[in-house]
Amino acid sequence: MQSLPGGRSRSPRSLLLAEVAQATRRLADAGVPSPRFDAEELAAFVHGVKRGELHLVEDADFDARYWEAVARREAREPLQHITGRAFFRYLELRVGPGVFVPRPETESVVGWAIDAVRAMDVVEPLVVDLCSGSGAIALAIAQEVPRSRVHAVELSDDAIGWTRRNAAGSRVTVHQGDALSAVPELDGQVDLVISNPPYIPLTEWEYVAPEARDHDPQMALFSGEDGLDTIRGIERTAHRLLRPGGLVVVEHADTQGGQVPWIFSEEAGWADAADHPDLNNRPRFATARKAMP
Repeated sequence: MQSLPGGRSRSPRSLLLAEVAQATRRLADAGVPSPRFDAEELAAFVHGVKRGELHLVEDADFDARYWEAVARREAREPLQHITGRAFFRYLELRVGPGVFVPRPETESVVGWAIDAVRAMDVVEPLVVDLCSGSGAIALAIAQEVPRSRVHAVELSDDAIGWTRRNAAGSRVTVHQGDALSAVPELDGQVDLVISNPPYIPLTEWEYVAPEARDHDPQMALFSGEDGLDTIRGIERTAHRLLRPGGLVVVEHADTQGGQVPWIFSEEAGWADAADHPDLNNRPRFATARKAMP
């Protein structure tokens, strides 16, 4: 123990925790939504420990590079770009510039899809993930539905590198291509089509959080004046790919609740179109079933 004025003693492991507290205040002042979590996650990353092990780091082992990482986060660079990793359900993914960082709200979308696939009377369900980005959705389904056959489709030259890196060694088949013309060889065979497409209206640019607006690829964020252009295209692709009775699952903005199910209309060959809430009870994704002939 080290002596402090007044005869008090200090643990040789208290420096990092004090720095984390200071970093938390700095990040909060910068408007970071989760300052304590981010300060701890950066400390764990820099010091090579888990968040629950920060108290084990000796004062003598404090790494001043922590403050470089804090400054980057303070400037609203995404936490995941600084650490190079993103956690999604049971996965740890590699991410960085050029690829959309997966969000926690998408986990509830994937959870619904996994439950739906497990409930199908299909031995080896066939799944297509459109606008795959990091591959988070495709990889989560492949991991949690062991006999599924999963295809991930990504258009961006920058993002596809991250898709392939994360999918290496998995059962996910990666395709580079446009979601609107994807994998025609699977037409009429797919059990479930899922997508987290771009859905932000172009008119909302100034209201997007700096982490997304300044660092996520624009093509993963914006989609026409009302934000629904890509979803309209995915409706046509899903109808082409799915077998009769197959399901489509599409994430959307919480402000678009009620709009997206109308895209999957009975007139277009769909049944049971519905919206679903996320864990915060906000409208988050729409589902529909391809009508039987």
